[in-house]
This record gives sequence, C-alpha cells and structure tokens, in this order.
Amino acid sequence: MKEKVQEALNKVRPFLQRDGGDVELIDVTNDGEVKVRLKGACGGCPSAQITLKQGIERVLKQEVPEVKRVTPV
Repeated sequence: MKEKVQEALNKVRPFLQRDGGDVELIDVTNDGEVKVRLKGACGGCPSAQITLKQGIERVLKQEVPEVKRVTPV
C-alpha cells in the first residue's frame, strides 16, 4: 500500500511545488493512517490544514481506498 500512496502523492506534488511547498511521506500504518510532513511554504501556510484535508487526503482516498485518514507530523 505504501507504493500506491507514494504514487498518489506524486500526482498532487506538482500543485504543492508550484506554490513553493512539498509533501513527504513519513509512514503508512496497517490501519490506513498516512503520516505526512508538509514542507517548504506548505509547512507554515495558514491554509495547510485545508490543503491536507481537502487536497491531499481527498486524492489519497480516491486513489487508494484503504486510506482512512491523513495525519501531519
């Protein structure tokens, strides 16, 4: 599942990089939790939580149905 998650993150990565940010995959747990770290401009952005939930989490759940939640670390 980790490989599928990484592939899905690679689809959203260009949008984050366009705004000076990025996302790093930290871990994927057996219960479907994906742990990520927002980097660059995304790390301190006031809209980071919206980006995480409405952007990254939404795409990951569509691409990898086993994903239950995305958690920032």
